[in-house]
Amino acid sequence: MATQPAPRYYILHGEDELTCRETLQGLQARLGPPELSALNTTVFHGATVTLVELKNACDTIPFMAERRMVIVHGLLSLLATSSSQKTPEQSNWKARYLQELADYLPRLPETTRLVFVEPSQLADHHPILRQAQMDRFAYVRAFLPPKDLVQWVRRRAAEKGGEFSQQAAAALVEAVSDDQCLLDQEIEKLLTYTNCARPVNTQDVTELVVYVQEAVIFDAVDALGQRDGVRAAQLIHNLLDHGNDPLYIFAMIVRQFRLLIQIKELANEGLDATPIAQRLKLHPFPTRKLTMQARNFSQEQLERIYRHLLETDLQIKTGEVDAIVALDLLIAGLAPPS
Repeated sequence: MATQPAPRYYILHGEDELTCRETLQGLQARLGPPELSALNTTVFHGATVTLVELKNACDTIPFMAERRMVIVHGLLSLLATSSSQKTPEQSNWKARYLQELADYLPRLPETTRLVFVEPSQLADHHPILRQAQMDRFAYVRAFLPPKDLVQWVRRRAAEKGGEFSQQAAAALVEAVSDDQCLLDQEIEKLLTYTNCARPVNTQDVTELVVYVQEAVIFDAVDALGQRDGVRAAQLIHNLLDHGNDPLYIFAMIVRQFRLLIQIKELANEGLDATPIAQRLKLHPFPTRKLTMQARNFSQEQLERIYRHLLETDLQIKTGEVDAIVALDLLIAGLAPPS
């Protein structure tokens, strides 16, 4: 029975960044000790690498090792840009690049491992992807995000030797959203906290994961935007009952309204959630929620609320009012009972 030859080039594509990154790390580990691996690894970004640079890196002989690795981020996605988004010059350039790359791949040296890392799934008709799927010297893997993140959290914890209750996993996903890299960091932190001696529970998530506290603040401000003072008060006092500093809670509310003002201004300029997130350097998920939340307020209301918050902050710091009383007065003033 014939042995399958080792791949000379890889296409790792899809939105599951965490698994893709770990797979890439596994490939790099095969190069040998870290010091030799670093000497025999070249990394390019697709937006800047020329085909000449790519070929030169691939054709270079490994240094004191059997293999060298060339990693290219985002090149195939860039070359696949829709023709409607290209000028004629760009279209011709990309077509030439694709054709010359396709011609070169069968000539890759046996000592080279070329890895294309794409942040999103490539279309089935992508010419390099189709070529790789028929090439015995190529390896293709699509990294698709899990359909059930709650179960993914529980599996991930089990792989690390720990356990999450169903409710704790759901609470973590609700707090962090679909960012698997961030979820993985929080799983690690929570398992370290419990020392894997017992399952992580919802109280652990509430106490340790800052995103849970921010989510509660978000919900409280959302309630204020809907003029639901009772709900806002319940959420705020739940944080207080769990030992959160009232000054911290107040600072989070101030931050929330400051972001709402900025988002409202950018939305009025015609920007949607994605460019707003880039402009404000926020994660896309909370930005989408904040953009929706800002619709509960007019620009004038947000500015008036923010001035009131600054006045209240001064009163707290000068001892004119207790912080918890200030929070209650704030809620009563922003969302009076109907």
